[in-house]
Amino acid sequence: MSTTTTARRMFELLEPICLVTYFADESDEELAALGHRTYWDGYFAGRAAPLGRVPAQVVHAAFYSFAEGEAARHIPSAWETVPPEVSFDAWRRGSAASVRRILGEELADSPGLARAADLITEAATSAPTAGRVIYAGWRSLDVPSDPVTRLWHCATMLREHRGDGHVAALVGAGIGGAEAHVLSALEMGIHPPESFGRIHHLPKQRLAEVMAGLRERGLVDTDGWFTDAGRETKERIEALTDELAAPPYEALSDAELAELTAELEPITAALVAAGSQ
Repeated sequence: MSTTTTARRMFELLEPICLVTYFADESDEELAALGHRTYWDGYFAGRAAPLGRVPAQVVHAAFYSFAEGEAARHIPSAWETVPPEVSFDAWRRGSAASVRRILGEELADSPGLARAADLITEAATSAPTAGRVIYAGWRSLDVPSDPVTRLWHCATMLREHRGDGHVAALVGAGIGGAEAHVLSALEMGIHPPESFGRIHHLPKQRLAEVMAGLRERGLVDTDGWFTDAGRETKERIEALTDELAAPPYEALSDAELAELTAELEPITAALVAAGSQ
């Protein structure tokens, strides 16, 4: 299996573990109990916490795909309510509780999950941090000992490593955050792409400007669908993202990768069946 194929397969297996943070209730409940008033207060407070107490401009730059001003509506105010490290601990605690609930005691406490957590930890703590701002922040955190929490923690660390690379691929292709959402919406078959949940709330004038820019570049047609050039651009970005996501898995032998895949498959299947919620 090529390194890029490995990175793509690991993304498919690990993403449902990470998605409980956004789809299930436990992390929201933990954050709300601390005093965060909205989902997005908790989201920015928890996800940005590994960066430390940086200004909103830094969070905006690192997250990349949010509209101007969105990060500033929550940072630093969310950290003034609750310290970043406290929010992160609650975010992680709730996420791990979601994974455990969905998997059930038998799978959550299985030797296979513990082994998967060990192998994921080895991969997640092995890659270079240069140019990986969010990933570097995660590398500064202690890795938890509980297998379920460690599985979520290191899967999410790898997700952020991949995300840092994806941002680099987007920047290299000259695709901004809102434009990236349009291309993703079209890839998912959402039309008009402006209706996509991550951008539909933006001012209509801003959305019109984004679509006009993509048309001028020949990436979408007059009806708002992919052109051949647009589809090729999206595929090229995803291929580069896979390539840039490969280094952590170089720490594992072929036999360990095969073992990791085998141990993750029932875990992922259970999470996918539940919709990670």
